[in-house]
Amino acid sequence: MIPNPNKVTLLGSTGSIGVNTLTVIQHHRKRYEIIALTANTQVERMAEQCREWQPRYAVMVNEIAAEQLQQRIQHTAPDTTVLTGQSGLLTIAQLPVDTVMAAIVGGAGLLPTLTAVAHCQRLLLANKEALVMAGKLFMNTLRAHGTELIPIDSEHNALFQALALTPSELGQAGLLDQKGVSRLLLTASGGPFLHTSDLSQVTPEQACAHPNWVMGRKISVDSASMMNKGLEVIEACWLFAADTQQVQVLIHPQSIIHSLVDYQDGSTLAHLGNPDMKVPISHALGWPERIHSKVNSLNLLNTPRLEFLPVDPLKFPCLNLAIQAHNIGGTAPVVLNAANEIAVAAFLERKIPFTTIPQVIEKTLAEITPLPITNLEVILAEDAKARDHASTLF
Repeated sequence: MIPNPNKVTLLGSTGSIGVNTLTVIQHHRKRYEIIALTANTQVERMAEQCREWQPRYAVMVNEIAAEQLQQRIQHTAPDTTVLTGQSGLLTIAQLPVDTVMAAIVGGAGLLPTLTAVAHCQRLLLANKEALVMAGKLFMNTLRAHGTELIPIDSEHNALFQALALTPSELGQAGLLDQKGVSRLLLTASGGPFLHTSDLSQVTPEQACAHPNWVMGRKISVDSASMMNKGLEVIEACWLFAADTQQVQVLIHPQSIIHSLVDYQDGSTLAHLGNPDMKVPISHALGWPERIHSKVNSLNLLNTPRLEFLPVDPLKFPCLNLAIQAHNIGGTAPVVLNAANEIAVAAFLERKIPFTTIPQVIEKTLAEITPLPITNLEVILAEDAKARDHASTLF
């Protein structure tokens, strides 16, 4: 028996973040014990993970998928209890563990991620929508329970490192002034359409063909539209107690520099590395130690010239829509995120062209009056309202 391993729950184990997390843990098996895994519909991958890791629990949100998983692992992982649905996710989120990797994509990850805050010692946050939708509530819940938070998005993890922060400093009022920071710079690759002039005819396959990163379909489309960067601006504002004027986005096609910090003394610190999510995952799993990610270190002699470009607001309107929603406040970011998820799903199903995505978002924001966020129920209600409304716009 492994002595005192770090007990880990993976919310979203079959997606790219979940798979990369298990790959890192594979190299450090004596340090970690997988307690629970969750997925939506990817039965075969979950069955493989259950056979490999023998978790105590596995959740398939889809009921049919849960039945199929139960059949597939009854002999290979007989001690794994299979749960299903939202109730299964919330049950898993309430397990007392050391570390939770929150990697469920989209607004669906809000409830289990927020629930996990109260039951784990450290939350590794890859679900940016939890902060986009419920930033103040989320950060207050973290403080109330004394839960450590380490961001997993490569840009925010890079800022966390460049600012030399501890988890308890995240979200503190006046943080940037205390650290002598004048500006945070998030880099964006520009996605697959950086040099494409006409986006009206692009296909889902083209939008999902990211030049540097291997990601799921939804986040790949967000990257292509620059909405992903807009959501990351909102996330940065909550994590680092910044306003949108203190966060700048630069296009950096090589994805070598992940973020930069401008200090008031004229210094700029940058975080560099190969574009591989195992790097921030291993950093967060091991913090404050450094553990091997098995990713090759950056070879500067073989690194191409590093380029930086401004974002074209006419070509990528989603970025400014996200910034505007955060500045409006209240439930505006909730509406933004919901409308984006509906529009992206419609694009992936070939119901609307790529260029209609920002139109659906802008109309939904204009036609739903933002409300102050007083509790979680307001967030969930406005999320549902925005999804319904956005669905009527195409």
